[in-house]
Amino acid sequence: MFHSEASMSNYLYDSDKTQQFVSWFRQASPYIHAHRGRTIVISIAGEALQTPQFPYLIHDIALLSSLGIRVVLICGIRPQIEHELAMRGALPKYENGIRITDEIALSCVKAACGEVLASVESLLSMGLTNSPTMDIFINTATGNFITARPMGVRDGVDYCYTGEVRRVNAQAITRRLDDGCIVLLPPLGYSPTGEIFNLLAEDVAAETAIALKAHKWICVSETKGVFDQDHRFIEQLTLLEAQRMMSQELDVHLQQQLGNAIRACQRGVQRVHLIPRHVEGSILLELFSRDGIGTLISTDQFEHIRRANINDIGGLLALIGPLEEAGILVRRSREKLEMEIEQFLVQERDGTIVACAALYPFADEDLAELACLAVHTEYRGTDRGDIMLSYIEREARRLNISRIFVLTTRTAHWFQERGFRAAPIDTLPMARRALYNYRRNSKVFIKTLS
Repeated sequence: MFHSEASMSNYLYDSDKTQQFVSWFRQASPYIHAHRGRTIVISIAGEALQTPQFPYLIHDIALLSSLGIRVVLICGIRPQIEHELAMRGALPKYENGIRITDEIALSCVKAACGEVLASVESLLSMGLTNSPTMDIFINTATGNFITARPMGVRDGVDYCYTGEVRRVNAQAITRRLDDGCIVLLPPLGYSPTGEIFNLLAEDVAAETAIALKAHKWICVSETKGVFDQDHRFIEQLTLLEAQRMMSQELDVHLQQQLGNAIRACQRGVQRVHLIPRHVEGSILLELFSRDGIGTLISTDQFEHIRRANINDIGGLLALIGPLEEAGILVRRSREKLEMEIEQFLVQERDGTIVACAALYPFADEDLAELACLAVHTEYRGTDRGDIMLSYIEREARRLNISRIFVLTTRTAHWFQERGFRAAPIDTLPMARRALYNYRRNSKVFIKTLS
């Protein structure tokens, strides 16, 4: 279709949607590169299959596959089993939140598995609809990849055909992934003697992620997230924090999820994501945006402060450039940054520098200068400045420096609220006083460290 130069100009420069897309794509592109070729296990609660949004969720999974991500998908079937039981006039039986799978329930499990697999495969057969690549065909593979054993009798309760994962045939699954297939695993396991066992979908997902040494396990669930005791949403949990949370009173489903997430992390899966299925595009938001949408449980340090190195120059320039343009920070050339890079500390979030600060000691005078404290515009108001300041103070104490000073033109109140007190220029170290810019007329503030 032909567009005039004027109409294209209006579209490109006057459309808020265009700018939003450009901003999103720039943010998403590093994640697209990082996830390509990685194995991701995705488990979906059975309730999601009964919603009008489910086709979009499966379409997003097809999109992941088209981007070169190796996907293993496990769908829960709890509500589908309940429906089958109701149709047969049977009541569900649970003990300690675990289904007791008798002969009737096992028949319902098999029926529900067949129905769900057929629904998922039919949606994946559509490929990438309404896109320029709609002719891409999404291959799927399923099979008896899970060996299981019975739970048996526990505390006097016979769980019948409810089982536990005994072994995952990682080699066979890997071959299907190498062929470009999305591997579909039902929550069923088989014994060497030919018995069928009903398994918890998230148990299957956790054990599969462990066996495949998966990059991530994404658990799409009914829960709207993990919250602390003050009902505040928790974006990230370390393994230790997740273990501590298990001692609290939790919903049985959340407790199962956390338990599986902890086990997966302990056995080599670096990141487990608990995300809500109620949000449109939740998987894409979690994988391709910096902050995601769910709760991340990780063994590695997702966000940390470290000493800057020469490879951080580009990120530092991007961070402090706008503040220099606004006159808040003194301009620093690339060469100056390279020469002084060892004085800088950076706060990193998933590979992106979101805050920085520099510390220049004047050890002979028991003073150090705090300079270039900057926080990315998207992360202001989230205490990152306070975190950087606390870290700088700790570094100063480590160097046996008891006072730090700062020169500022715009942020005097911020520093005063954090214990800094106004001081005359002649309190600065002699070497620093010689470099003072009288045209800039910065105010001096000093803080004595406790």
